[in-house]
Amino acid sequence: MGVSVPGEASAEGQPAAPIRSLVDTVRSAFAPVAGLLRPLEVDTRMLGLIAALAVIWIAFDVLSGGTFLSPRNLWNLSVQSASIGIMATGMVLIIVSRNIDLSVGSMLGFLGYTMAMLQAVWIPQSLGLGFEKPYTWIVTLIVGIALGALIGGLQGFIVAFGGVPSFIVTLGGLLVWRGLIFRYAQGQTIAPLDTTFQMLGGGTVGTRVGALGEWPSWGLGAVICVAIVLLQIAARRRRRRYGFPVRPMWAEILVG
Repeated sequence: MGVSVPGEASAEGQPAAPIRSLVDTVRSAFAPVAGLLRPLEVDTRMLGLIAALAVIWIAFDVLSGGTFLSPRNLWNLSVQSASIGIMATGMVLIIVSRNIDLSVGSMLGFLGYTMAMLQAVWIPQSLGLGFEKPYTWIVTLIVGIALGALIGGLQGFIVAFGGVPSFIVTLGGLLVWRGLIFRYAQGQTIAPLDTTFQMLGGGTVGTRVGALGEWPSWGLGAVICVAIVLLQIAARRRRRRYGFPVRPMWAEILVG
């Protein structure tokens, strides 16, 4: 005959009574929270990550004497993390397709080098068009986006139609693009950059911050918020029209 030890599973694989009681207690304690999150269709794993991030931020703020969560530092963090967020968004699609891109960081550096050289050397000096022209930032953006699409398309073509594993292709890309940066930039800062281009990235010129300024930025934010609400309403109507379940109105408002 088997003897059940408190805290261990029984012979049938069922948890012992104390563990079952603890699980039931925790489940009942979090039942109201689960009932709130279920209509919101929120991934609880994401909430765990947000909670962990909040704890880290609070700890850094305490250790820095209140500097970490200051408006200026939060603005700096937002600007600096924008490029990482864009790369991570694209990387999600690659990982979902069970592939990987090891070259994305080196590609970003190479594109940054190319766009900086356009503003500091190639357009004003090599072409003799001068600095601070109204079209400099436009040409820079077009060339940067086109070159990035070309490089990504080339690597994707080799993977999709050449049958070469993405690990090999992007590892080669990492070495190539990083090598080109080291070869031609040689670790030097490339300057000066176009003023308008710097403002697009959150730079300041005099008292003006960013490409739009303070109040136009608030206005743009308000327009985006209204657009999000309208999209939520339109999505709710479509789901109801085709007979799909919809969230309660309070959940729609909270998500929006």
